[in-house]
Amino acid sequence: MSTASRMAGLIWRSAPLHIALYLALTVAGALTSVIVAWMTRSALDQLVSRGPLGVLVGLASGIAVWGMVGALSPRLGQYLRAELDRRAGLRAKDTLYAAVGRFDGIGRFEEPAFLDRLRMADMSATSSGQLVDSTFRVVQSVLTVVGFLGSLAVISPWFTAVVLTATVPAFFVELRLVRQRTSMMWNISPIQRRELFYAGLLGTVQAAKEIRLLGLGAFLRERMLDEVRRGNATRRRMDRGELLRQSGLIALAGLVAGGGLVWVIMSAGRGALSVGDVSMFVAATAGVQASAAGLVGAIAQLHQQLLLFRHYEAVVTAEPDLRIPAQLRELPALRRGIELHDVWFRYSDEHPWVLRGVNLFLPHGATVALVGRNGDGKSTIVKLLCRFYDPTRGDIRWDGVDIRDVPVDQLRARLGAVFQDFMAYEFSATDNIAVGDLPALNDHDRIELAAREAGAHDTLAALPRGYDTLLTRAFRSQAESGEAQAGMALSGGQWQRVALARAFLRRDRDLVILDEPSAGLDAEAEHEVHTRLRELRAGRTSLLISHRLGTIRDADHIVVLADGVIVEQGTHHELIAMGDAYARMFTLQAAGYADTNEPSSASEYATKSRS
Repeated sequence: MSTASRMAGLIWRSAPLHIALYLALTVAGALTSVIVAWMTRSALDQLVSRGPLGVLVGLASGIAVWGMVGALSPRLGQYLRAELDRRAGLRAKDTLYAAVGRFDGIGRFEEPAFLDRLRMADMSATSSGQLVDSTFRVVQSVLTVVGFLGSLAVISPWFTAVVLTATVPAFFVELRLVRQRTSMMWNISPIQRRELFYAGLLGTVQAAKEIRLLGLGAFLRERMLDEVRRGNATRRRMDRGELLRQSGLIALAGLVAGGGLVWVIMSAGRGALSVGDVSMFVAATAGVQASAAGLVGAIAQLHQQLLLFRHYEAVVTAEPDLRIPAQLRELPALRRGIELHDVWFRYSDEHPWVLRGVNLFLPHGATVALVGRNGDGKSTIVKLLCRFYDPTRGDIRWDGVDIRDVPVDQLRARLGAVFQDFMAYEFSATDNIAVGDLPALNDHDRIELAAREAGAHDTLAALPRGYDTLLTRAFRSQAESGEAQAGMALSGGQWQRVALARAFLRRDRDLVILDEPSAGLDAEAEHEVHTRLRELRAGRTSLLISHRLGTIRDADHIVVLADGVIVEQGTHHELIAMGDAYARMFTLQAAGYADTNEPSSASEYATKSRS
């Protein structure tokens, strides 16, 4: 099946009745101008020859009726076209982002080429209804051209051939321009994404504090304008070439029309043509040229829509980003543990190895902590366990079953996690917690219990609308009274507790992953949260990552990573006794809390204060 038929099928399924009505209006609109031209010719000839009054009245009435049809058709067509755009755009966007949602991993969203293609695909989805508009414009233009060519041929066959021949260059020029414009859109897509990136920095609250504190506004604005200028320069070159070529086509059309007008007037002067013939010739020539130009433009636009739709199809029909096994297996209940066997990983062949031959065992019911510097591979292990990526080499086994052999959604349904870079959704407090386990969306008791366990309940209950308060000041919520109410912004620590509440909703999962779960909390809150997390982890398999080594000292097993390799492992006391990497890191952090000049007792403190 061709690209055009697939796109047409998608649009037809969106609004078949609207398409049928639009087609009928298109045909009526195409016939109107030809019929009015013939009636005008007949009316003029009747006037010159002083024909019967009844015939003139009938012709005048016919011209008025068809004129009304011609006036109403564009208005009705505009409504149908807009509704068609809405319906087709809705279906196309649904199909597009359903396909995006089927990418089980996250690697595609780190590929610039894919992001550019996705942007072009979104443009195609948004304007998908224009395919019908362009197609029907082709139909309308063909009918009008054929009608006027037939009318023109009655008067002058040879001039009809001249007019028709003059439209051929326009067809090829327009198609070439469309290809160049579509190519230009692809080439400037990275520029536009960077422009949107800078605009987002300048216009969102997340970056506002630092931008204003550091005085970055003018710097970022200039960066944004540089991208705008680059895009504008590319578009300007395209527009200049288009202007030059289309000016040539207009000059050719003007030359043909002017020459024809001179000829028809001279013929009428010799008595070879009637006044009606002159009127018909002028209308037919203008109609053919206008309709031919419309036909070429519609074909060019149709061609552009099909070129854009190829990006849409490329996304919708893209191969899975993670390997799908020939035979899927069920994921067993975790009884023994999870094993990483000789796991190597890098994000692409152009990137260095992040993990190099990692062998790691997470025993069932135990807490394993990962320690290391930033970039040593801790979060990458988390991503592999969640199967956001697959190992480049090696495998990860869940009670002996390779996690690549089980459905991804089944694996993730058995995981609970708090990520360091958790999402702060601009939803209500209820929705922000419920996204941790969507079946709890309408279970307020579960949501409140999770919030209490995460230490977020008092904060959320005190909001203007309690748990129904929007956690953002960027939008307003609609109260039952109909009045729009402003949302509220939370502090970083408060957001951390909301994210923790999501994890408490999934307390019954086989594996709990806690990636810096207390980042952003004060000392007292951190102690409270880790106390609660110990209850959450109790008897469950858990993986804990934290740079604050005091929070992981009670882990059953501590693994130290360095440059993607496990350099040591054991319990806290065993690692301290080794006196190696872990001991150095722990001692270094502990020294930061100790002050040799601190008084060792209350009496000494009082003595130092008096002095």
